[in-house]
Amino acid sequence: MAISRTYAGLILVLCAAMAVVSARVLPLHPYVKDRPIASAALYDTSKYGILQIGNGLARTPQMGWNSWNYFACDINEQLIRETADALISTGLAKLGYNYVNIDDCWSQPERDSKGLVVPDPKTFPSGIKALADYVHSKGLKLGIYSDAGAFTCQVRPGSLNHERDDARSFASWDVDYLKYDNCYNLGIDPEKRYPPMRDALNATGRTIFYSLCEWGVHDPATWAGKIGNSWRTTDDINDSWASFTTIADLNDKWAAYAGPGGWNDPDMLEVGNGGMTYNEYRAHFSLWALMKSPLIIGCDVRNMAPETYEILTNEEVIAVNQDSLGVQGRKVYTYGPDNCYQIWAGPLSGHRLVVLLWNRCSKAATISAHWASLGLESSTSVSIRDLWKHEYVATNKMASFSARVAPHACEMYIFTPFGVTTSAV
Repeated sequence: MAISRTYAGLILVLCAAMAVVSARVLPLHPYVKDRPIASAALYDTSKYGILQIGNGLARTPQMGWNSWNYFACDINEQLIRETADALISTGLAKLGYNYVNIDDCWSQPERDSKGLVVPDPKTFPSGIKALADYVHSKGLKLGIYSDAGAFTCQVRPGSLNHERDDARSFASWDVDYLKYDNCYNLGIDPEKRYPPMRDALNATGRTIFYSLCEWGVHDPATWAGKIGNSWRTTDDINDSWASFTTIADLNDKWAAYAGPGGWNDPDMLEVGNGGMTYNEYRAHFSLWALMKSPLIIGCDVRNMAPETYEILTNEEVIAVNQDSLGVQGRKVYTYGPDNCYQIWAGPLSGHRLVVLLWNRCSKAATISAHWASLGLESSTSVSIRDLWKHEYVATNKMASFSARVAPHACEMYIFTPFGVTTSAV
């Protein structure tokens, strides 16, 4: 969260030779090593190195919930318990949303006499360990928040120069996840401030997901892969069309750096918080899934509207995000007024391709994706599955595909080339 928010061979190797795809072969994606992947200049992953920090986490993007977007500082242990309960009762946990992450404002304003950070006794009287025990009893994981600065964004104790003590505290409380912010950083470069917490977490012997929230200031995609499991590529999102679209464009720049073990993070989901339309929220969720972004829910899951639940529980879209190949989809072609007709795409396991047609204009439009823009030969035949209608819309399509797209909406598909066994994602 930014301080401004507070006080301040594509190669498709087909089982049958009936379809042939030609494209430039790029360096092999490290996650698959011994076999070619969907690869073209569009889907370069040459800057990525697998599981760099070696903690075995984040083989797929993290999923869960965070308190900040909806509740900000109005949090307490009862809310966290009820949220854990709701993740179970709604079925969200079964879909992979398993991190329950406490953001800022959980601690006392000052450290104790021993220099340790302690929970606020008014809002977390049972302590974090008891809360972790409760969350773990549900089969979920607990996340906590700190800052690579003198203070957090809400002026609670930061962990700068207290990394080992705070990491030991988090581990002793059985915390599973740390979001590490960037406020009050004393002007010290993030490349110097973030590694000490990695080392401190590793030294505890407990496996803790390390989420860097550096706001993209020093282009963390270029250096954070050896430090954390995810890294914020942008400033904070807010619940608006302008914010969501701007952030999607900024995050797209760093697609080649993402992969299993470390992911670009364009911030949490705003789906369900009321500031966008249904179509805009559906586009938001679809883009985050395609970009292999963390799917961290930011609404009150205890009280979701049916439309919110429908979006967040789309298993076919979630499966794109959690696909084992781990290649971030990206913007591959734009045209129309102000380039507001957009095609985003990315390779998936099983020689498939996810394709998203996005209408950023204010009027409905027919958007067309031509095979060349996807890295496909025009003669390649594909079946096409609509991930929001949950049905096949074409079984033998060649050269191009078009669909009518509402304003500020998207349509999302899986393309499976002829000769590859088709199945729902």
